[in-house]
Amino acid sequence: MTRFAILTAAIAVFSCQPTFAAPRNVVLFVSDDQGQDAGCYGNKVIQTPNLDRLAAEGTLFRHAFCTTASCSASRSVILTGMHNHANGQYGHEHSFHHFSSFGAVKSLPVMLAEAGYRTGRIGKFHVGPESAYHFDVQLTGNPRSPVRMAENCRSFISQTERPFFLYFCTADPHRSGQRADEIVARPDRFGNQPPGKEYPGVKTVHYDPADVIVPPFLPDTPACRAELAQYYEAVSRVDQGLGRLVELLKEAGVYDDTLIVFISDHGIAFPGAKTTAYEPGLRSPCVVRNPYAHRRGVTNEAMMSWVDLTPTILDFARAAPKEPKYHGRSFLPVLEEANPPGWDEIHASHTFHEITMYYPMRVVRNRRYKLIFNIAHALTYPSASDLWESPTWQDVFRRGGDALYGRRTIDAYLHRPRFELYDLTSDPDEAHNLADEPAHTETLEKLKRKLRDFQRRTDDPWISKWEYE
Repeated sequence: MTRFAILTAAIAVFSCQPTFAAPRNVVLFVSDDQGQDAGCYGNKVIQTPNLDRLAAEGTLFRHAFCTTASCSASRSVILTGMHNHANGQYGHEHSFHHFSSFGAVKSLPVMLAEAGYRTGRIGKFHVGPESAYHFDVQLTGNPRSPVRMAENCRSFISQTERPFFLYFCTADPHRSGQRADEIVARPDRFGNQPPGKEYPGVKTVHYDPADVIVPPFLPDTPACRAELAQYYEAVSRVDQGLGRLVELLKEAGVYDDTLIVFISDHGIAFPGAKTTAYEPGLRSPCVVRNPYAHRRGVTNEAMMSWVDLTPTILDFARAAPKEPKYHGRSFLPVLEEANPPGWDEIHASHTFHEITMYYPMRVVRNRRYKLIFNIAHALTYPSASDLWESPTWQDVFRRGGDALYGRRTIDAYLHRPRFELYDLTSDPDEAHNLADEPAHTETLEKLKRKLRDFQRRTDDPWISKWEYE
């Protein structure tokens, strides 16, 4: 074979593998306080056609978990692949809370910039210091107006001289912080506008409280149903922002070269979910569209968590460091599989939310069991200010400690034992603690050992609490 023939054959081989030559753009879309509430996750009431379409074109993870159900702390994990007890972002960054990551932390946008990426962010940031989480471009836009946010990204995603990383973070469907004793006026507790005053580009989807699906961890009360209807409306607004962003990627001719990852920072903003280590707080949506995947519409049963996001994105961008500092691993190799082996355990780590909310917890969860180590179990469980003011909570709290809030009494919710062990196969709502039952002693001790090993591997300062307090 002549040299020309060899060169021609080589060109032919590589020309049929666009993954080697494509720009490999990345969009990381993060909603705020959204559980697995979407049509593609089985909710037949809520309207999320754009997320559903993305799932049909990509992979939906049914067992996706944040590592901490707290905004700043979770976002630090998303952008570093390190548990927040190791990266230093123990709680909220803003205002007097004043938590921030260690200055030496090397985040996802910094590593991508070093690999030649243009990096831009829009919407909620909520981590610090800025030097550790530096983006080249900070785009502006009301984070409650996701369609307008998408429009404001048009110029950034249309530039094609270098691949881009866009970090797109809405403030929806986070609570707006109204007090429970206020007269409910629009915008409501989830930022929804009154009729006739929609956000730009948004077609408001209203929900009848009678139609919403009340999950088992919440009380089925009129107050709860009303708040869920408001929450649904905000989720549908997020969905429209996602849809507009996809349209703009297509208009710019970059959709087929862009990895899109849709997640929430953590679960739904109701007591019993946000700031807890229970399933509704940790389980979160994760839908990923790899433009170069061969299989579409995959439902993946792997147990993955937010420490895996940074490794996966760096893997896709071919920018993974030789000596990674993160705790997660890339799920890109198993993205098109339904039941990949070796993805059967996750860990979680919570320390603060607001500065007044010290309640460290460490968690190990496998397919069947979950162990929660309530390190500060002697303290009354603290409530986030927005959750405390929730009409859903106040409606039940006023009835006294024996009143049922979902599957738990108020007293059981506020006063927790040192260890909580749940068999999620028979008790998915985590209502029956097995930690003190002799029949489960072996399981308890095995998971305790796993938890300590996790703390040791991730340099957790709170590992000392096994020996005292």
